Formats: sequence, C-alpha cells, structure tokens
Amino acid sequence: MVDSAEPILKVDHLVKHYPITQGVLFQRRIGAVKAVDGVSFELRRGETLGIVGESGCGKSTLARLLMRLEPPTAGRLAFEGRDLLKLSGAELRRWRRRVQMVMQDPYSSLNPRMTVGEIIAEPYTIHPDVAPRTDRRRRVAELLEYVGLNPEHVNRYPHEFSGGQRQRIGIARALALRPDVIICDEPVSALDTSIQAQVINLLRRLQRELGLAYVFIAHDLSVVRHICHRVAVMYLGRIVETGTDDEVYQRATHPYTQALLSAAPVPDPAARAWRDVIRLRGDVPSPADPPSGCRFRTRCPRAQPRCATEDPPLVLRQADPHPSACHYAAVRQPYGSPA
Repeated sequence: MVDSAEPILKVDHLVKHYPITQGVLFQRRIGAVKAVDGVSFELRRGETLGIVGESGCGKSTLARLLMRLEPPTAGRLAFEGRDLLKLSGAELRRWRRRVQMVMQDPYSSLNPRMTVGEIIAEPYTIHPDVAPRTDRRRRVAELLEYVGLNPEHVNRYPHEFSGGQRQRIGIARALALRPDVIICDEPVSALDTSIQAQVINLLRRLQRELGLAYVFIAHDLSVVRHICHRVAVMYLGRIVETGTDDEVYQRATHPYTQALLSAAPVPDPAARAWRDVIRLRGDVPSPADPPSGCRFRTRCPRAQPRCATEDPPLVLRQADPHPSACHYAAVRQPYGSPA
C-alpha cells in the first residue's frame, strides 16, 4: 500500500552536465552534455515510480545521481526531508543502507570470482554493525530462499546460474541491509520475456511484504505498466509527462509518450489492425546541442513556430488530466482497445 504522507525521496530540479573540453595541457570548456536537465519528482513509501524513455535520454545518469554515485551539477535531493547532497563520509555510508540499487546487467554486476554467499554477504562486510559475523551465513541462506533460490547453492559462482537467477542474486544483495528504497536500473531489459515476468512478480511481492519503494527505470512501457503506480516519461534529460499509470497509458497527452505507446507490442491481432502507429521523423538530437524551445519539436508531428522559441514547462494545463510539457497537449484514443 502506498503511504500518502510526506515523500520519502524528493528530487527538485536535479541537473547533471558533463563538460566538453578542448586542448591537451590547457583544457578549455567549449560546451556541455546535458544528460539530466532539471528533473523533479517525489517518491512515497510503498510506491513504484517508473522512469521511461529511449536510450540516451538520461535515465541511468539519473539513477547514479539518486545513489550519490556522481555529484549533480545543480538541484536538490532530499531523503525524509534531509538534504543528501550535504552528506559525506560515515553519514553518507549510513544513508546508503536505506537506498540500494539493482543493476541492469546481471552478467556483469556480480563479481565472477566471488561465490553467491560472498556476494550477498558483502554488504555486511561494508556495514559490519548490521549483522554479527556469526549470523551472516544464516541471513544469506534466508535471503536466497526469500528470492526463490536454493540456499544450498550458496557456494556456487555466478557463471553457474541463469540470467534470471543472477538478477535474483542481485535483488537478494540489495535486500541484505533492509533498505527503504531500491533503485532498479532496467533490471529486466537483459532477460527473456518469461523471465522478466518472474522478476517483476518477485519485486511486486517484496514490495507488498516489505513496504519497499522503487524507482523503476526502463525503456519498455509494457514492463513498467505491470509494476508502477506512477510513470514519468523522459526525453533528452527532462521529464515531459507524468501521471498515474492509468492516466499515462489511457490518456497520454504528450506526442512523445503517444509515439512510445503506439510502438509498444500488442499481442491482440485485432488491436494491431486498427491501431495508428506514430512514426517519429529524424533521430534523437545530441544532448550536447539540444534544439531551442521544445526539445522534442524536431521530431514532433504537432510542432508549430511557437515550439522553436518557447520551452514548454511541465505543468498541469486546463482540461489536461495530468502534467505535460507540451504547448499543444491533447489526449488520443487509448492504446489497447478499439474506439
């Protein structure tokens, strides 16, 4: 159940620009890659927020910023009202117990020279006061069983497991410190469809039983719909539309969101026959040189002269069901059932 009280995580105009320099001895800054450019959202206990967008839109950079793996260029990041950007040293280490991460690639996120037991117990080595040394083996066995793996396989190495099993190991490692928030950076994108469903169901069960909050990053809208309470759509470092899962999937107003929805696979042949697929023109612009005005205008089928000069803010406009960063936002027929 989602807690409607004060948000556990609050992001306010978060920015990450990577400088572009020229020269060898005396480097001169000539520009910047605007990977994340003013992202704001809130996350409540027990809630899953989906961050969706094409490759290169800044999703993984946002995940690293949320974990404090990289310093932001500007903005504010607060956990239970406390400014995380002011934490360092032991304070930062203590906070990281409460926010953990599940990586994208289960094949490269696990150390091949460590056994599964050593991998899951590693958080206890970094935070020795969480579990006494004599109790760690029992806790590792419980975590393996909790994510659906055989505790007797504790001495096996990662290469002895399938991709789905490796991702379960990564989830068990993330649970070791009993966090409140887990950042999931495309946790099922490298898995087969049937295995994706198993991992999604596992994450949903863990959320129900442990009250976890997730930031679930993905590029597949169909995956996000099965786990998320709210969805934020990113394009070129910015959130262009946000709302509940029903609002975004059934009443999308931004043309980019509508294009993503129209491209999502539909298993029903009848639905595929009537659905109007939106084909975007051109390629995604470089984040080092985004278009003036609306960043989506160079590919947008609704673009007008105004879009080249005015950058639309992410606001709730009159008659719109939820916030959208588009001057000409309009609801289209829901995707998934005929009109």
